[in-house]
Amino acid sequence: MPATRTIAIVGRPNVGKSTLFNRMTGKRTALVSDLPGLTRDRKEGEADIWGHVVNVVDTAGLEEAASGSIAARMRAQTELAIGAADLILFVIDARAGVTPVDKEFARIVRNAGNKALLVANKCEGSKGTEGFYEAYALGLGEPIAISAEHSEGMSDLYGDIVEALGLEMEADNENDENDAADGGQPEEAEDPARPIKVAIVGRPNAGKSTLVNALLGEERMITGPEPGLTRDSVSSDLEWAGRNIKLFDTAGLRRKSKVEDTAEKLATSDTIRAIRFAEVVVLLVDAERGIEHQDLTIASMVADEGRALVIAVNKWDLIVEKQKRLKELHETVTERLAQMPGLRVVTLSALGERGLEKLMAEVLAGYDLWNKRISTNDLNRWLREAMDRHSPPAASGRRIKMRYMTQVSARPPTFVVFCSKPDSLPDSYVRYLEKSLRDTFDFPGVPIRFNLRKGDNPYAKD
Repeated sequence: MPATRTIAIVGRPNVGKSTLFNRMTGKRTALVSDLPGLTRDRKEGEADIWGHVVNVVDTAGLEEAASGSIAARMRAQTELAIGAADLILFVIDARAGVTPVDKEFARIVRNAGNKALLVANKCEGSKGTEGFYEAYALGLGEPIAISAEHSEGMSDLYGDIVEALGLEMEADNENDENDAADGGQPEEAEDPARPIKVAIVGRPNAGKSTLVNALLGEERMITGPEPGLTRDSVSSDLEWAGRNIKLFDTAGLRRKSKVEDTAEKLATSDTIRAIRFAEVVVLLVDAERGIEHQDLTIASMVADEGRALVIAVNKWDLIVEKQKRLKELHETVTERLAQMPGLRVVTLSALGERGLEKLMAEVLAGYDLWNKRISTNDLNRWLREAMDRHSPPAASGRRIKMRYMTQVSARPPTFVVFCSKPDSLPDSYVRYLEKSLRDTFDFPGVPIRFNLRKGDNPYAKD
């Protein structure tokens, strides 16, 4: 069911916007902490509210800020979300009461002219009572008392959302308070048209957000010379060459010893989570710095998670001796990432919007290879030919017999070979089989799983 209405959650920092976003979408995708200003970019997700799928946008905290500052760019992103929303949820912290900042930004919401609901969060217990009544003075109507963290008042909020959006309440919907609090998010069904999940990762200041903005054709992410602007993984929908793609912009990954403050620790965990749930990972490298140890660590992490990988070298327009640098990059990839031979290296300029077509072509090719399946007949024909070229070694005076092979899954491609003594087969022979398999069936730059099992052909007829 496609989302047709958009709800923007706005308010000053640390009032619980991300907690409410997670509660409504039924997924813990937005970072949550007592640290104010953790959210910087708009984060979108879908919520099923009493039978109606809506798009929910988590925004950065509204703050008064000097022109050109990070806070000013965060505020600009929030104001864009306000302008595009069908309904605004203006959130205050009832325990803190109404602040001058709340009053200033309530005025912005009123002037926007969009429908708005006033949400008094953190109303659990009696501490929020005074702040709840103070909220009437904001001129946004009667406040709705909730506790996003404890799932209190969500049913009332959902009822008001349905009414404000002019949606019909389904007659057979009898959600109780707990169902509403969980967001009623259905299990994700297999859909051939579902978007390909692509995560953009790399070290801080490699240009990840600039690349996402270039692909989307809009200033969707906050960018600037300051490293570490992006803190949590932010998804955006993109259609490219007729394929639906969900792009994840992630926080820069530094060496573990360099990660100190709470915000960066949370951001690092969120980036690692994005890699695990992605299908294709684009590792963005700064062309001027080349592929460094941390880039190789990230690439190895992607390989270990079994994800398709494309290495994109950004800021290529700044390199003078391009052929020399490209040779160095290929040599580093070949030598240091031998577990994924044939890795694709794409050069581009995100700021100049050059090389984007080539990058996305490699992303789609990598995704297709990651899903590739080989027939059992073709695999066993190849296995016989591979053994004819180079026979398995003997163990304890008896030659190891390799009897049967099949592909048990894709995403990544995973193969099983049944043989007489799997523990005795040398690693060198397994590497020979893996290389021959890659070369024969064309699996460049994609992790494959090659497993050995003891036994006869399990599918042979008695």
